[in-house]
Amino acid sequence: LARLAPAVRQDPTLGGSETFNSFLRKAQQETQQIPTEEVVLEVLLSNGQKVKVTILTSDQTEDVLEAVAAKLDLPDDLVGYFSLFLVRETKDRAFSFVRKLQEFELPYVSVTSLHNPEFRIILRKSYWDSSYDDDVMEHRVGLNLLYAQTVSDIEHGWIVVNKEQHRQLKSLQEKVSKKEFIRLAQTLKYYGYLKFDPCVTDFPEKGCHVVVSAGNNELNFQVRLPSEQIKEGSFKVTRMRCWRVTSSVPMSNGPSGTSPGKSEVKLELAFEYLMSKDRLQWVTITSPQAIMLSICLQSMVDELMVKKSGGSIRKMFRRRVNGALRRSDSQQAVKSPPLLSRRGRGHPPPWGSCWGSGSSLTLPSPQSKLTSVSLRGISHSSSANDVGANDFHGNYAFEGIGDEDL
Repeated sequence: LARLAPAVRQDPTLGGSETFNSFLRKAQQETQQIPTEEVVLEVLLSNGQKVKVTILTSDQTEDVLEAVAAKLDLPDDLVGYFSLFLVRETKDRAFSFVRKLQEFELPYVSVTSLHNPEFRIILRKSYWDSSYDDDVMEHRVGLNLLYAQTVSDIEHGWIVVNKEQHRQLKSLQEKVSKKEFIRLAQTLKYYGYLKFDPCVTDFPEKGCHVVVSAGNNELNFQVRLPSEQIKEGSFKVTRMRCWRVTSSVPMSNGPSGTSPGKSEVKLELAFEYLMSKDRLQWVTITSPQAIMLSICLQSMVDELMVKKSGGSIRKMFRRRVNGALRRSDSQQAVKSPPLLSRRGRGHPPPWGSCWGSGSSLTLPSPQSKLTSVSLRGISHSSSANDVGANDFHGNYAFEGIGDEDL
């Protein structure tokens, strides 16, 4: 069902149908044989704090999000700025994002059906434009949530910080100047980006190892070429004509008795990009996180379209007709994260690691600076040849940009 998420989001009639969503909810419970009953679900915050909420196993994502917001005393009109994400906790207490939980999902079923304590549900902001930070910071709880997430992203190396910026940030932390801390962080590279695990791309050459980050209406590539040269470049979402996610199970070359069910499913995200005037090229990313990448692209497009129409992402959640949401009498406060600490004077983490360790702050050495890479194509992909037209996700924010705009 999780792989239906990107396709369901493309069809507003289908995605907004209560009948269809009811079918998906029941299917999740019946598939996992989980009866409807009251349970306690644990949701993490960016600073590692645990929020326990009492829900029904049949409660969908919006219900659980509201319950967490109520426990934290987050105002209703700020709930729409946050989302629940399914993540996998790594050994260094960082997180690898699996996907954003969709409206039709049952969070309790989604996380317990994996039968692995490494999978958790975490609360994070769900918008890309940092100008919306002003709305969130209007309220104490919103400010604390945003501050905790910013500190976490810096500690894990998602936001690039030099020594002087680190000194300023630590000084603001010591003064408990949370708004000023966030204001400074907003000026730093990769603020507001989601960083994904190392994967493989066919751009600019086949078999290139890449670390992809999503943010600022783009996919940022830090690419290691076969020549071991590392370059960086970005693909703007407004220049992606369409994209699609595919999955495949490789044929087993083992004995005839080998079970095909043990083969690992390969996921790919491919997007058609306007490299220059009148020249589109397919770029393919092979990653277990392809679904999450697709959801990020779709949410960026949705946000751009809302802004173009003059709308707002501020949302007042409506109470369900069939039963009021259970609110806890005791709200839970959001704790401040520990002060930033500096890692020993060494080198940045190896290419295979996307994360810092513990609560340290990674400082890039001069040797690790990446040069910019031109996004003009080197090789052509045939990705579009093996998928039907109905499998593509059209991009209504696509803009035809010519060479003069490059």
